[in-house]
Amino acid sequence: MTGKEIERKFLVSGDGWRKNARGTFCRQGYLVACGDQVVRVRVLGEKAYLTVKGRKTGLSCPEYEYPLPVADAQDMLEHICLRPFIEKIRYTLDFKGVFWEIDEFAGENKGLVVAEVELEQEHQAIELPDWVGREVSYDPKYWNVNLIKHPYCRWSPEMKTG
Repeated sequence: MTGKEIERKFLVSGDGWRKNARGTFCRQGYLVACGDQVVRVRVLGEKAYLTVKGRKTGLSCPEYEYPLPVADAQDMLEHICLRPFIEKIRYTLDFKGVFWEIDEFAGENKGLVVAEVELEQEHQAIELPDWVGREVSYDPKYWNVNLIKHPYCRWSPEMKTG
């Protein structure tokens, strides 16, 4: 995807999504992590990408994504990227014509499960599946770039519920 990302994020509140979802292991690291402006390397299954994201405004941010050779991405992850990595299984599924991605985090973010949906426009109406919980689109602690700085395993019980 290139140009603009419009995304909503939700906590997942059940396992109803698992029946029809397919998962792929994802490992990503950040070359640059300056607030909500990032340059990221991601290996997703047998593919790899370099992604540049700009400052977020509402639900939107500029995003440019380019394919990378997997070997190059693995090398960048091992030798250049900030630690810890984001490790997760990314599940995908279609719910009533809308494509959802569910991230079940591993490593230092184990226990966190977040659903994301990309939209055509900010105010696009969508029907939410019954396994979608509280919306966290505007809460920066759930942004992947912030999960490397403050992993879920270090959150207090209050942070996990509030």
